[in-house]
Amino acid sequence: MAGALATGTRCAAFVGSYLSGKTTLVESLLYATGAIPRKGSVKDGNTVGDSVAEARERQMSTELSVAHTEFLGDDWAFIDCPGSVELAQESYNALLACDVAVVVCEPAAEKAVSLTPIFRYLQAHAIPHLVFINKMDQATQPPQAVLDALQGVSDRPLVLRQIPITKGDSTAGYVDLVSQRAYQYKPGEASDLISIPDEISVEEELARQVMLESLADFDDALMEQLLDEAVPATEEVYQQLARDLQEGLIVPVFMGAAEHDHGVRRLLKALRHETPSPDDGAERIGLEKSGEAVAQVFKTVHAAHAGKLSLARVWRGEISEGESLNGHRVGGLTRLMGANQSKTAKASLGDVVALGRMDEVHTGDVLTPSGTRPDGMADWPAPLTPVYSFAIEAENRADEVKLSGALQRLNEEDPSIVWRQDNDVHQLLLLGQGEIHLQLAVERLKNKYNVAAVTLKPKVPYRETIRKPVSQHARFKRQTGGHGMFGDVHIDIKPMPRGAGFAFADSVVGGSVPKQYIPAVEAGAREFMDRGPLGFPVVDLSVTLTDGQFHAVDSNEMSFKLAAREAMKEGLPKCGPVLLEPVLKVSIDVPSDFTNKVHGLISSRRGQILGFDAKEGWPGWDLVSAMMPQAEIHDLIIELRSLTQGVASYAAEFDHLQELSGRVADQVVESHREELAEAS
Repeated sequence: MAGALATGTRCAAFVGSYLSGKTTLVESLLYATGAIPRKGSVKDGNTVGDSVAEARERQMSTELSVAHTEFLGDDWAFIDCPGSVELAQESYNALLACDVAVVVCEPAAEKAVSLTPIFRYLQAHAIPHLVFINKMDQATQPPQAVLDALQGVSDRPLVLRQIPITKGDSTAGYVDLVSQRAYQYKPGEASDLISIPDEISVEEELARQVMLESLADFDDALMEQLLDEAVPATEEVYQQLARDLQEGLIVPVFMGAAEHDHGVRRLLKALRHETPSPDDGAERIGLEKSGEAVAQVFKTVHAAHAGKLSLARVWRGEISEGESLNGHRVGGLTRLMGANQSKTAKASLGDVVALGRMDEVHTGDVLTPSGTRPDGMADWPAPLTPVYSFAIEAENRADEVKLSGALQRLNEEDPSIVWRQDNDVHQLLLLGQGEIHLQLAVERLKNKYNVAAVTLKPKVPYRETIRKPVSQHARFKRQTGGHGMFGDVHIDIKPMPRGAGFAFADSVVGGSVPKQYIPAVEAGAREFMDRGPLGFPVVDLSVTLTDGQFHAVDSNEMSFKLAAREAMKEGLPKCGPVLLEPVLKVSIDVPSDFTNKVHGLISSRRGQILGFDAKEGWPGWDLVSAMMPQAEIHDLIIELRSLTQGVASYAAEFDHLQELSGRVADQVVESHREELAEAS
């Protein structure tokens, strides 16, 4: 029950924008609870989180990190999530495993929009969440301005739980609006209880009234008390806050400065008293309280020495080392403290553990002793759609097979990383959420799997076609000491509508070309279409065999195949060859304040705007539709994010091929010829 102390291990996920201080906050919480003897720092590279080499080198979280602690008799699992929008998949997976999310942000109103995707995800999945405004020691704006900006990106009422006490330009403490107690910060220690300063007493009363009125919107009894000007009991207010948090009716807002341990103990107390229990979390995802043990994998890790680890949340019952889940034996149970692991024999309700050597288990899998997925349990969402890609190849050709295996493991660890062979351009593509995302993947290939890889810009699958028909005659004749070769064909080459592909027919009469040789003519024509006069595959034309000649002794299938190739080689340049580029239909999600900038971006990339409308369920956002050449899409996401504080995104799909002419076409053809020359 919300408001009561829970049984089982509760889990809190810490999410927020890049540089908001999530890792520092988790480090401070671990220190305050005695889980670590001293605080590390991101700058020094000695925090519990950010333990992998890529994170230490970049001084940023690159993957989620789990830490355990105990506070006043309650067990907790904290999941520190990356802040980069390109690593959002890690955050989203962690959120599905937690009981409560702590959204960490900076005290800057202009940065609130960057939290929109997180808030929308939390709301879509009914995950209870609160806000911690960090870095209050650096605040230059009043909390109300930040609160108003945050309210603009959340469809749940934000309820301020504290107001700051300031001295000069610095934040010296806070007033708790429920208990009406004031505290003065002490770096690294619990805050001192002080009297509410006279200069903020009026502000405190007004802020408390606003908080109570927000709660009264969801409680008739509290509303009656306020109308009667009665003072509600403090315990009743706390209970109402806990209920409303669990039901997703409100978003409490706390503040502090994690670097100095300011406000972290108040946050701990709020988490302890108001976070829903693991049973409540299980109910949220559609799981009944009774029944066999249930665990769900939310992260897969390939560890250097331990092999494959499946990080899982126990939603019901108890699991033990060595037992069978989904037909696979649990090869060890470990609790994580960043990079450190400690073995455990059992995992109970709410525990976050790593399951060892379950090679057939994947992220999102629901594990039970019977192997049966419980009825009604929510489906695991599909991974994020890629928005950026590299072509990738092993630096050493001997590592090509090894590269495929390593890429498969990367996908298991992060489902938003995808790889596939693009047969249109003969490249192996690595796809993900942005340039940093894929650079990190390449670094992991080298650091973790000892595969050095080279990345290239993906090629655009240009095509060519023809504008006018041509009749062409060609003969292939070769005389040797024995049987020679002889094939003679007359073909009509005609353009076809866009998207029609290739069609072959024959109108031969009188047996001028024997029927057994006609398929060879088609094969020769098709084969030549792999590379037309401009150097690209040819599409949207028909070839009709109209006449020809054969030799009773020297003619064979190969002779007619080669004659057809010669006819295509001579005929296609006369047909007015033209370059075609793929055009994609693009849908761009963008805050309304930036829509005009996005329109300009589309136009600058040779795009055509089809229209825009309000994005359903996202107040203050637009959905812009456009047609854009694929050649202009490669780094689109980078510029989109640059224009919109990192929050805009897009989805694209192939729509049609479009004629490309002029200087741009000339450059494409010339560049392609140079590539072919280098490769030959």
